[in-house]
Amino acid sequence: MTSPLWTAEELRNATGGALAADDVQVTGVSIDTRTLKAGDLFIALKGDHSDGHTHIEAALAAGAACVMVHDPHGCIDPRLLVVDDTLKGMVALGQAARHRFTGKVIAVTGSVGKTTTKEMLRTALSALGKTHAAVASFNNHWGVPLTLARLPRDAAFCVSEIGMNHEGEIRPLADQVRPHVAIVTTVGSSHLGNMGSIAAIAREKASLFGALLAKGTAIIPDDTPGQDILRSAAPEGRQIWRSGLSRNAEIYLDDLSCTAAGSTFTLTMPQSADDAPLPVHLTAPGRHMARNAAITLGAVAALNGDVTKAAKALTDFVPGEGRGARRTILQGVTLLDESYNASSTSMRATIETLALLPAKRHVVALGDILELGIFAEDEHRALADAVIAAKAIAFCCGPHMRSLYDALPKELQGDYAPDARQLAPLLHAYLKPGDFLLVKGSNGSRMRDLVSFLDHA
Repeated sequence: MTSPLWTAEELRNATGGALAADDVQVTGVSIDTRTLKAGDLFIALKGDHSDGHTHIEAALAAGAACVMVHDPHGCIDPRLLVVDDTLKGMVALGQAARHRFTGKVIAVTGSVGKTTTKEMLRTALSALGKTHAAVASFNNHWGVPLTLARLPRDAAFCVSEIGMNHEGEIRPLADQVRPHVAIVTTVGSSHLGNMGSIAAIAREKASLFGALLAKGTAIIPDDTPGQDILRSAAPEGRQIWRSGLSRNAEIYLDDLSCTAAGSTFTLTMPQSADDAPLPVHLTAPGRHMARNAAITLGAVAALNGDVTKAAKALTDFVPGEGRGARRTILQGVTLLDESYNASSTSMRATIETLALLPAKRHVVALGDILELGIFAEDEHRALADAVIAAKAIAFCCGPHMRSLYDALPKELQGDYAPDARQLAPLLHAYLKPGDFLLVKGSNGSRMRDLVSFLDHA
């Protein structure tokens, strides 16, 4: 019989809460009754716009084994775990899981690519042992402790994604994770409006390394801004590995070839057997995918894992929905769906990838990159070179994307609209079979609404 994730005694000990029932055995952890499964612990979190305490009865009716609350809302049930504060209770539960965990932990942050790298790590490490990783982009003050609270006691690996919007957010989350390997995928202009400078962003990303365990490894790209900041951030006794195309990088990509069919390269890493270059093939196209894969395999090497087996597992890696997934829409149009989020760096990378893919016409539908503050107009305008190089017809929406649209030559101007919903029918009228369409924008630009419109047109 599989051991429960949490017993009644463990829940009490971890949170200091009161739980009358002694026969509680929790098999999962949920914060949303819409996705709750029988046997889950439901944690009634209180947010700015919702309060999980209003769903206590619904959680129990749906089969929750236990409900963590700080306000029973009149409910009397022996399965209520009453704590002082449910968010603090979830953090405490996550810390108890991290304390009992005997496997290896990897933490990932970065302006671009952290979720894709996290998913690559899930794929690669799953070939070596039971792997637990954050779902979706669970990388904030709720997502990180929830990921840890869900950590199975018998897993071999745990991968945690850590995000930020403002200064001082990464280190407290990193201290909860306490990784053996810490990865910064990129330092870019995401959140530049909040942070004020690239150097400030680099310092915030580098704060992840302060939580590295003894003899841990920090991995950074060899070409990212803020090299000196990143390389000086790891405490004594931790090693820094750079990953990239320069020959002096510890994780060195050589013979990189990027085509519509994917990428091939060889990889040399410090822990490779006999220092022999490792051949790697990806079916996911794009230079940025190759670099993410190199960082992933570098992490496996830092953990003394079987990099050959991990590389084989990555061969058929497929990006997730909204993060580079490809599919056919509108009877003959191919969609490259990057609608989940965007930064200046990722915009350029995906437009470059689009240019690799054969099509009668390349078309881009681009929404605003948010949180750039006073840098927004210049950052958007600077993307014109990438669109021109790809010879892509541009459909743009949002006030900032107007700067990009106006900077393009007439022959590459498709159309402009104030928002994604208004752009959708204009784009739909233009598309023809044989087109290859890239859709990308910050999450708040709601480019997913445009994708949904095209799916149902």
